[in-house]
Amino acid sequence: MKEDKLYEDIKYEISDLKTALIAGGYDRARDLPLCKEHLDELASLAYTYGFEVVGNEPCSIRSIDAALFFGKGKVEELRVKAEELNADVIIFDNEISPNQQRNLERIFKKPVIDRTELILEIFSQRAQTKEAMLQVELARSHYQLPRLKRLWTHLSRQSSGGGGFLKGEGERQIELDRRLVRKRITRLRKEIEEVRHQREVQRRARNRSGVPTFSIIGYTNVGKSTLLRALTDAEVLVEDKLFATLDTTTRKFALPNHQDVLLIDTVGFIRKIPHTLVAAFKSTLEEAVLADILLHLIDVNHPLAEEHAESTYEVLKELSTEKKPIITVLNKVDALENKALVARFKLKYPRVVAISALTGDGFDELLQMMMDVLKDLRKVVSLRIPQKDYALVSELMQEGRVVHQDYEGNDVLIEIEIPAHLEHKVREYIEDDSTCSNS
Repeated sequence: MKEDKLYEDIKYEISDLKTALIAGGYDRARDLPLCKEHLDELASLAYTYGFEVVGNEPCSIRSIDAALFFGKGKVEELRVKAEELNADVIIFDNEISPNQQRNLERIFKKPVIDRTELILEIFSQRAQTKEAMLQVELARSHYQLPRLKRLWTHLSRQSSGGGGFLKGEGERQIELDRRLVRKRITRLRKEIEEVRHQREVQRRARNRSGVPTFSIIGYTNVGKSTLLRALTDAEVLVEDKLFATLDTTTRKFALPNHQDVLLIDTVGFIRKIPHTLVAAFKSTLEEAVLADILLHLIDVNHPLAEEHAESTYEVLKELSTEKKPIITVLNKVDALENKALVARFKLKYPRVVAISALTGDGFDELLQMMMDVLKDLRKVVSLRIPQKDYALVSELMQEGRVVHQDYEGNDVLIEIEIPAHLEHKVREYIEDDSTCSNS
């Protein structure tokens, strides 16, 4: 009971914590280098939030302890290390359960958070638009729901002038809080759906305008904003921190053939992105992946470049968009020593170009590849469609751009630029195959 009392007396706001000890687990000796790389990334996340990392501990684990994640001996080692280094908070690279979190805090007598909570805090710090703020709040609400006992303990449970606790008060308050959080989740989903509807209207307007869209996607901090700025002279934030960009930024750009396109800068993907964030940020991510073509930017000079590329594809698979036209753009090639890595990427992915967003090297090849992919993206077709099939005309007008329209008898004569994926629907209505062309 005394141990519980010590735990209950821990009160903090994460923004008040300054120094952090970070820890992560690996199960085989050969996995140690990878664990260290992951901890380096966690340290970057901690720095992005504002922590000073005072210790970095890769920990060997044979099996996960249900109560503490690590075994008791390893946890005691970490407790001593945290005391020696005067760490305010311990951050686990691995996701820990609410029960493990409570048990660890009883032992450390310090706040314990995991990678997911740290990322949520960073997103909360950096959200600018109403949509991003709503999405962050929704993700945090989902994360907090099973952890309300801990939150209530830290922030709200002191009573009677710091004396004892009224019997049952905490449990009653937790149930009330659960209902409030569930109501908040329902409200946030409704508000996000309204914003999503507005984005859908804007997206349809873009499609009708006939201006193709390219989304710049990729792992966080690979240079997406730098590329957008270099191509368009856009005044976008360029910062050497993870998740510098949370909100999408769209800029118009003219290719060398004078074709206008829209470039969209997006939130960065990351290894083990929290599922709550994938769900909450789905509308923002969809804005990216529902573009016509994806520019998948990779920091080819990073030691985990290939793993980062796979992490991005995992997110694309969750959104069922991995089959969309993708140009793989290897960035920071000016600093690359192992040139063979470029060849390895070219063997693995179909369209690969190496550039430096900082110096402009490789831009000519990138722009040419963008023009080549666009040729296969949209087609101009001349169609004769009977009035009885006017539903098809409506669908084409919604997704395409009308060049010319007329009527003859009971038929609609229409020349229209349409996305290539609709071509199979209009094949039987094409008046003359020779009228088909790439836009």
